Amino acid sequence: MSTADFKASLPGAAPAPDLDAPLAALWWAAKGRWDEAHRIIQDEDSADAAWVHAHLHRVEGDLGNAGYWYRQAGRPVAQDSLEAEWERIAADLIGSGRA
Repeated sequence: MSTADFKASLPGAAPAPDLDAPLAALWWAAKGRWDEAHRIIQDEDSADAAWVHAHLHRVEGDLGNAGYWYRQAGRPVAQDSLEAEWERIAADLIGSGRA
């Protein structure tokens, strides 16, 4: 799957069933479904999941909690727009063959 394919799937009713948790949560986040995204990601323990978790808390406006999750992910706190960060996370996760 390419990033373009991932983005093209956003008008659908649900993410592709073969997506792993970080990408599925990112998909729901793009749809504005924060609760669904958070439900998927909150019990995952990978660095990628922590990065998505950080993004979600940044979306929520809880920067202290986001900071904790960025540290868990081993990533710097994002300074760019939420949209740019979403794009970066999606490209990184898809580029690593996780889709």
